[in-house]
Amino acid sequence: MWHPLSRTMTAHAATPNVVDESSPHYPGWRVVAACFIVAVFCWGFGLYGHGVYLVELQRLHGWPASLIASASSTYYLLSATLVIFISAAITRLGPRAVVLTGTACMSTAVALLAVITTPWQLFAAYLILATGAAAMHTGAISTIVGLWFDRQRGLAISLALNGASFGGILITPALVLAIERFGFASALAGAAVLVAMTVVPAALAWIGRPPAPATPAPSQQTAPAWTRAKALRSPAFWSVAGPFAVALMAQIGFIVHQIALLEPAMGRPLAGLAIGVMTIAAVVGRVLLGLFIARLDARRVTALSVASQAAALFAMTLTTDVTLLFLACAVFGLTVGNLITLPAVVIQREFEAASFGVLVALSTAIGQFTCVIGRACSACCATSPAATAPRSRSAWRSSSRPP
Repeated sequence: MWHPLSRTMTAHAATPNVVDESSPHYPGWRVVAACFIVAVFCWGFGLYGHGVYLVELQRLHGWPASLIASASSTYYLLSATLVIFISAAITRLGPRAVVLTGTACMSTAVALLAVITTPWQLFAAYLILATGAAAMHTGAISTIVGLWFDRQRGLAISLALNGASFGGILITPALVLAIERFGFASALAGAAVLVAMTVVPAALAWIGRPPAPATPAPSQQTAPAWTRAKALRSPAFWSVAGPFAVALMAQIGFIVHQIALLEPAMGRPLAGLAIGVMTIAAVVGRVLLGLFIARLDARRVTALSVASQAAALFAMTLTTDVTLLFLACAVFGLTVGNLITLPAVVIQREFEAASFGVLVALSTAIGQFTCVIGRACSACCATSPAATAPRSRSAWRSSSRPP
């Protein structure tokens, strides 16, 4: 029988001597490796890829940025809704089945983007992509890793979610170059095959059933202390979910439009490289977080992370110098990964272990709902007269300089 999620996760806390989570031979680290691969493709095609899709679909079909942004917002809305129930899906179906389902949906959606010709097909492809992302995103990965880890959970989640950064380092620049060489349709068709051929074997080989509790205590038979309804009424929960949601709204709004914003100043290949620079910095930032977060106040780290991103974005509005833009992207990227990892760290420290999956999924969903608002605002900016008027690169530079 499949062990209920709440019972399994609580069992690790109550039976600390059953397994040695720090051992490199512990099976949980293979799960971390599989989730790392899942994150690479989920973020590469489900987050960073949106900036590439926006630019290419505009050029191929002449669709306005507002239309593509609306499809992306629909993607985030459905994905956020599904994430709310991801812990229940993992409990009922098992982590491997959830990951395989997500992989099938993501591969299908990426392949469809290569052949769409009408706006309704764009929306259909994004809805399928959203289903895949919900099964492969932060809520799913944090919950799956949490099934194997308790004492090392923060480090394990941080390492698994580093795949998100590598999604930007590997996928986005490679996708941009592949489109330049082979064309949009061929590049995305190949990408869809790559997703399936990489994630499916990793999930089958490394994601199985979590360790069964040795001697369950009576308290482990009870339901989690927190429900979704209770969390939504709790100021303690909102003190985590609210600030992170606003920060992620600004962060994702920039990432989605990063290529479009940087291309006039540095060209499309360098703009793709700038995403790589940003995400290399994100890897460094997340590794440092994993090494030292046990000794740091997670809420203070969050405040410093948000402040550094605001400073980097402000600097980008003051210059069109390519070197300075790369530097600002690097500074921004240092905390991109942290704002994805830190909610799980705070929730683990401040709430009951049995409720970890439910609360992480709910917090992730709230963040994604908030991102829809940010994307709508950025779409409005993109369709303003100043944004849509054609300009040469030199004119863009001149007009973007501060008076």
